[in-house]
Amino acid sequence: MRPIDDHLAKDLKILFVGFNPSIRSSELGHHYANPNNRFWKILFEAGITPRKYEATEDAKLLDLGYGFTNIVERPTKAAEEITKEEYKEGREILKGKIERYRPKVVCYVGKGVYQEYSERKSAPWGKQIESVVQGVVDFVAPSSSGLVRMKMNDIVDIYRQLLEIE
Repeated sequence: MRPIDDHLAKDLKILFVGFNPSIRSSELGHHYANPNNRFWKILFEAGITPRKYEATEDAKLLDLGYGFTNIVERPTKAAEEITKEEYKEGREILKGKIERYRPKVVCYVGKGVYQEYSERKSAPWGKQIESVVQGVVDFVAPSSSGLVRMKMNDIVDIYRQLLEIE
């Protein structure tokens, strides 16, 4: 399994950060490519994208000011397979990417992603009071995995808050 390419540019509106690529994403070479992942539907329903994009169009979102990366590059079936060492290394690499590219907002797609990155025990949904990289807004959103038990409307409402960040 191979890592998938980041989609990064300077001064993005939002940088979306996941745990790591799924096996399906690795096979196809695109972010959020598992058919059970609701990421693309969530972005559209929240009003973040003007239409529902397909995973194969992930690079096109750079034109809208949205980028993609992960805290860990290695594809796995489940986030539980990621080691402490991989998180430690990924944390430093991710911080370097955020400092270099300076997105306006970093949206962590899953509370666990943010907790691994920030090393904080807890975090509320939405905009965080204090960010890891000064001058960049940290935003915690639910995972878009089909395994998440939250109601879709509740997930979409949280993502919609991204549009209100000035």
